[in-house]
Amino acid sequence: MTGEFERLAAAIIACRKCPRLVRYRERVARVKKREFAAWEYWGKPLPGFGDPNAELLILGLAPAAHGGNRTGRMFTGDSSGQWLMRALYRAGFASQPTSERRDDGLQLQNAFITATVRCAPPDNKPTRKEIANCSGYLRQELTLLRRARVVVTLGQIAFSTFLTLAHQYGVALPRPRPRFRHGAVYRLRATPPIPPLVIASYHPSRQNTQTGRLTEAMLDRVFRRARRLLQQDGIGG
Repeated sequence: MTGEFERLAAAIIACRKCPRLVRYRERVARVKKREFAAWEYWGKPLPGFGDPNAELLILGLAPAAHGGNRTGRMFTGDSSGQWLMRALYRAGFASQPTSERRDDGLQLQNAFITATVRCAPPDNKPTRKEIANCSGYLRQELTLLRRARVVVTLGQIAFSTFLTLAHQYGVALPRPRPRFRHGAVYRLRATPPIPPLVIASYHPSRQNTQTGRLTEAMLDRVFRRARRLLQQDGIGG
């Protein structure tokens, strides 16, 4: 299993499918941000990370320009990562409540974090083509995450991307089609590699956290719900 993830990670890191994203991520890595001038930016696509036997999959949008694109690990080195990791720590899915650098000792427990798009996009807005270009990597991660049972989607784009992927795998989506609403839980009639339960959550971006649209209590409830679902009979241990 580890070897399969390592081979997939190497393929993702070498990816240059999206010229716009390549230009942007590499320019950010050259120009840098003043407070991080001493850093050697990662400046490459990011693979997912976490427990290869995870039952919980967390799907975000994309690496932050001065977060994951700088540190080389998703949700690391920016405020979104700190919000997410505090919630995961309180719910028992992370070994520590901070995520500063990729060698900081953080371990995810029964959780795996990945993203819709693997490169930092300008204005945090990937195009449909860029999302489609990255979808194969998410498919491969799902195939390797054989025990995944619950997906937490952070933001509307991640939610829509996951449902589209499920439909492509032949999953008959509920009618009416599930709508993005923070805290909503949907059960799909899915078979592997598509997990059967999806939880929608606002993304812990500054746009949401600084305006109060998303509070720490709201994010905590999402991951406590994920924990309870995994503990229910017939879902997983």
